[in-house]
Amino acid sequence: MMEAMRILKQSGVRLRRTVRHNPFEIRCDTAFAAVLEGCAAPTPERPDTWINEEIVRLNLTLFEMGFAHSVECWREGRLVGGLYGIAIGGAFFGESMFSRERDASKVALVHLVARLIQGRFRLLDCQFMTEHLRSFGAIEIPRDDFRALLAEAVEGTATFQRDLGGADPCIIVQASTRTS
Repeated sequence: MMEAMRILKQSGVRLRRTVRHNPFEIRCDTAFAAVLEGCAAPTPERPDTWINEEIVRLNLTLFEMGFAHSVECWREGRLVGGLYGIAIGGAFFGESMFSRERDASKVALVHLVARLIQGRFRLLDCQFMTEHLRSFGAIEIPRDDFRALLAEAVEGTATFQRDLGGADPCIIVQASTRTS
């Protein structure tokens, strides 16, 4: 699973502890438009955003068609972080994430990866490499290798898992990314 990105293979002890402490209620696909809005909102570090009205409209259409998904972190009835992306076959294209509380986007990412593993996705494309993603174990791969992985993944079959059935997302991720 996810040969192109060994995300979270050595996630930090603090993050694992945070995920297992369950500081947030995790939901999927219940507030997709609000997640888009959170991702598009300017921040002091990023006053401008690439998510414009047309991208919002197109992603809402993809969501209605069942291709776009969100993982949401809620606390006391408020959306405090999350991410969204597009699923095609066995490939998931992570588009953007946001956080209004410490670690909310990181927790959403752990839950996303666990859902992709359980749903038999083969590839998680992060779009752009950032230090944040690199800290989770994301790697860049050569274009030709990516194209081969992508072609195989989009032809595959996978199902976005909205519910983990009570399973520990850290155990799912660690079991899948263990290397020898």
